Amino acid sequence: MTSSGSADVLVVVDHQGSTVRNPALELLAAARAIGRPEAVWLDEAAPDEAALGMLGAHGADVVHHVPVAPGSVLPAQVAALLRAVVDATGTRTVLLTSTFENKEASAHLAFHLGAGLVVDAAGLERSDDGALVTVQQAFAGTWTLRSAVTAERAVVALKANAVPAEVVAEGAVATVVGHDVPAPAADAELVERTERPVSGRPSLTEAQVVVVGGRGTNGDFSHVEELAEALGGAVGATRVATDEGWIGHEAQIGQTGVTVSPRLYVGAGVSGAVHHRGGMQSSGTIVAINNDPEAPIFEIADYGIVGDLTTVLPQAAAELRRLRAEAGDT
Repeated sequence: MTSSGSADVLVVVDHQGSTVRNPALELLAAARAIGRPEAVWLDEAAPDEAALGMLGAHGADVVHHVPVAPGSVLPAQVAALLRAVVDATGTRTVLLTSTFENKEASAHLAFHLGAGLVVDAAGLERSDDGALVTVQQAFAGTWTLRSAVTAERAVVALKANAVPAEVVAEGAVATVVGHDVPAPAADAELVERTERPVSGRPSLTEAQVVVVGGRGTNGDFSHVEELAEALGGAVGATRVATDEGWIGHEAQIGQTGVTVSPRLYVGAGVSGAVHHRGGMQSSGTIVAINNDPEAPIFEIADYGIVGDLTTVLPQAAAELRRLRAEAGDT
């Protein structure tokens, strides 16, 4: 095993095949605010030149490659592999994207390192005395918390879209450092894994644009999907819509579903109940479309449209397509 030994922050890279996902680039931007980042790549194959160029351009001049078959290890095993890299580098801070799997792995890793653990963070900074300070949203996004990690080490899971990705060194290419770490035995057995159907839309948790349908759709999500397609965004739903079987439960946003922080949230036929607001209130810009002018979602919306979503959404999608056609954007 070799080590660079000089990283302040290790960033675990989310990727699909050889393609680096945008949340990993956001993590690198957040990491640069608190120190010098290096990346960790968990996969059988080392990152290719395109991935190394992408990571290098966003501030990671070293990528630690740990060979492991994708989907073959459970979160506890992922934590053990990451611990080996932390021990080799002496790094004090580990950043991951705040997904269900990563939050579980983060808990295992923090326990074994004796580190402070923060999940669903929305920002990072250093205090005057050098302590790591995280920013979080609480109580349905109505409170902002700042927490200082007092332990020597920290493991932080950062929400997607919390920090914008930024190129810092155009043309830079990261160097690969190999780690021959065998995957530890698992306390549980992975019996079956079912891949979700692949679509052309971004995943809900990392999408910068999310179009959400609620009770007001009456089960017809075609207009929601049409607008999401025009915006290049993901489709989400309220609990009512998923409970009714109008769309899969993986699309549910709220306290009992997923939490999203897109740059743009569009709610169509969404009333804005508190359990839904808890999963989306930290969105950048909130647009609400509802035929009830008293709907609670208008209280937090930046832009509100009182109208029938079956009329408003198709018109908006058509106008977006027209503007793109004029701009020559296909």
